[in-house]
Amino acid sequence: MQKHFTIAPWLKHYKKSYLSGDLFAGLTVGIMLIPQGMAYASLAGMPAVYGLYAAMVPQFIYALLGTSRHVSVGPVAIDSMLIAATVFSIASVSSDNYIEAVLLLTLMIGLFQVFFGLIRLGFLVNFMSKPVISGFTSAAAFIIGIDQLKNLFGVELTARGTALEVLWATVQQFDAFNVQSILIGISGLFIIHFTKKWLKKVPGSLVVVLFGLGIMYFFHLEVKVLGSIPSGLPVLKIPNFKLDLILQLLPASAIIGLIAYMESISVSKALQLKHKNEYKIKNNREFIALGLSDIIGSFLGAFHTTGGFSRSAVNEQSGAITNLANIISGVILLFTLLFLTPYFEELPLAIIGAIILVAVYGLIDTEYPRLLWKTKREDFYMLTITFLVTLFFGIQIGILSGMILSLLLLVRRTAMPHIAVLGKLKGCNEYRNTNRFSDVEVRDDVLIIRQDAQMYYANCNHFYEFVLQEVEKKKDTLEVVVLHFGSVSNIDSTALSVLEDLILELQQMKIKTYFSDMIGPVRDFLNRVGFIKNLGKNHFFLDVQNAIDFFDQKGNQQEITLNFERAIQSNEFEERKI
Repeated sequence: MQKHFTIAPWLKHYKKSYLSGDLFAGLTVGIMLIPQGMAYASLAGMPAVYGLYAAMVPQFIYALLGTSRHVSVGPVAIDSMLIAATVFSIASVSSDNYIEAVLLLTLMIGLFQVFFGLIRLGFLVNFMSKPVISGFTSAAAFIIGIDQLKNLFGVELTARGTALEVLWATVQQFDAFNVQSILIGISGLFIIHFTKKWLKKVPGSLVVVLFGLGIMYFFHLEVKVLGSIPSGLPVLKIPNFKLDLILQLLPASAIIGLIAYMESISVSKALQLKHKNEYKIKNNREFIALGLSDIIGSFLGAFHTTGGFSRSAVNEQSGAITNLANIISGVILLFTLLFLTPYFEELPLAIIGAIILVAVYGLIDTEYPRLLWKTKREDFYMLTITFLVTLFFGIQIGILSGMILSLLLLVRRTAMPHIAVLGKLKGCNEYRNTNRFSDVEVRDDVLIIRQDAQMYYANCNHFYEFVLQEVEKKKDTLEVVVLHFGSVSNIDSTALSVLEDLILELQQMKIKTYFSDMIGPVRDFLNRVGFIKNLGKNHFFLDVQNAIDFFDQKGNQQEITLNFERAIQSNEFEERKI
């Protein structure tokens, strides 16, 4: 527990020289978080002030518990959209019931993340492959962008559904498009693009917010605005625990928790590479830090947050050295909540839409699908399917189908691994795949087979059938089968049983079975179950050439009694002749 909950590990090594970098980075990111928090609150279907809570509270929690010194925790586009997609079917957007459901969802996400961290399940994110994430992220970006068109065009849109349904509902209101809102939105997009290209150190989202407020101050245009934003600190409130609501939110909370962790840990690892010798990222500690940020935040009005790439990159580029920068960012948000919220009430929603559109545009990846099309078609198809399912059926179904697809493809690949028939390269004692090398010698009385994967219940029958098919091709002359197990990292009990059956079937054909290149852990397992003892140590060799030399000597070729212990079926030994 002490290892997991070490408070502010960066503090005891803090130096006075770090202060200027942390101060500048904290001020920059804190200012950047003001418009981002409000924009992503709108995306999540929450009032703007809850976005400021979500931008403030996690800064303090993560600064004390996180292991990355550059990640900035706060609301992010994808997770905000996931929250809206999850809770919309339960309650009306921005209603009291909706807010209660979002805060309860945030608490549940945090509890899942802390639980995953404590039981060291950081490896779970490895089951979400990059093609699935890329397809899902790009589709989510389209969904988010289409959803923000209502703010850009200045129209009301109460109906929700798939991206195409929302797009069609928006287009149908063509006569109600607000030209002033469109002009403000387009201007906002241009300003953000200009600052990103020419004024990289200036937070474009803040510039465009000031632009929107200035336009409204001087011209009093007839456009939709944020409206009233309460001032002051968030009030401590316990989320509303309802069993039926918890059951409804349970699947989504676990999935969002994993996605959020994966987003944050990838950002952390990317930035840590620039500072290799300064600190290390601890995967499970990150789970706990993010989880506690959500848990504590849910009691203070903060909806779900995680590490965001753009903010974290700005934090690192601005000179942040320790997590003190996060605390300074949190203080900026605190000051804003106490004194500045009335100034944001006239901010046009078109500006919010512009900020979100620019943010999600960066999530659309076109280079990676092109690379997969050229190099790995299977992964390209998986990316495409995830993209289309997410786009046409929604974010939740999309990511669930993507995860299932990843697992199915993993099972398919491991269930039918690569198996090679080997031959001896001319002029040396190396053995290579006969399908890849033309200058190999293949003997009629020897069959050498290499399995390039672990052997377990899903693929052992495939191996069994492959070996027998190759044996059938030369059964009239074949005397020995050499199984090259250099790439076999594990053998489970089912595979062991199939291996026994294979040896016995070969024995009935008067064909001997040798093993070569077996690694230590596999050898240890076969020793423990008595396999090596029962088959005979003179059936196991360091490499293929040793096995072939032993076979050619004919000196030690004696019949050996095989006593296979089938532990699952019986404790008795059954004696057979090889």
